[in-house]
Amino acid sequence: MAKPERTTREGIIDAASKLFYAEGIRAVSVDAVAEAAGVTKRTLYYHFGSKDELIAAYLEGRDQPNLALFRRWFDAADGDLAAKVEAIFVNLARAARHSKWKGCGFLRTSAELASMPGHPAIRIGAAHKKKFEAWLTQMFAVAGIDDAGELARQMLLLLDGSFAVVLLHRDASYMESAGKAAATLVRVATAAR
Repeated sequence: MAKPERTTREGIIDAASKLFYAEGIRAVSVDAVAEAAGVTKRTLYYHFGSKDELIAAYLEGRDQPNLALFRRWFDAADGDLAAKVEAIFVNLARAARHSKWKGCGFLRTSAELASMPGHPAIRIGAAHKKKFEAWLTQMFAVAGIDDAGELARQMLLLLDGSFAVVLLHRDASYMESAGKAAATLVRVATAAR
C-alpha cells in the first residue's frame, strides 16, 4: 500500500520540527523553515498566520507521539510497577546518548518563551506535562496507591529535572539515577498500601 502524500502544511510542520528541535525556536527564521520545507514564505504564511502559530503546531505534533512512546516503554518493561516507571528513565537515557538529542522540546521551548507566559506554545507544553502526570496518576491509582496524584507529580519533577541536568552535563547517567529514585518512591508508595 502506498504511503499517502503529505500535505504542504505537514511538510512545513515537519521542516519546522526538525529545525526548532535542532537549533531552538528563536534561532530559526521563518525563511529557514520555508526553505527547508521547499515552499515560499508566502505559502508558509498562508498555512500559519505567524511564527507563533508554527511553534504551537510544532509542539502539538510532539504531544501524542511522546506520550505514546512513554506508554510503550512502560508497557514493554518487565517487572513490577517500580520497574515499569524506571524503564521510562532508562529509555530516555538511551535516547539522550544519541548525538542529535537536545532534551525535551517542550521544556526548551518554554525556556525560550519564559518572558511570554501567555504564548500558545507555553499552554501546549503545560498541557503535555499535565497529560503525562494524569496518565501516571491513573497507573498509580489502578495499582492502589493512595496519593497517586502526588506520586505522579514527583515522577514529573524527577523526569523534568533529569532533562535539565543531562543537558547541562551531557551525561545520561543522571537520568538513570533519577529513574532509580523514581523506582524507590514507587516501591515505598506500593509498600504503604
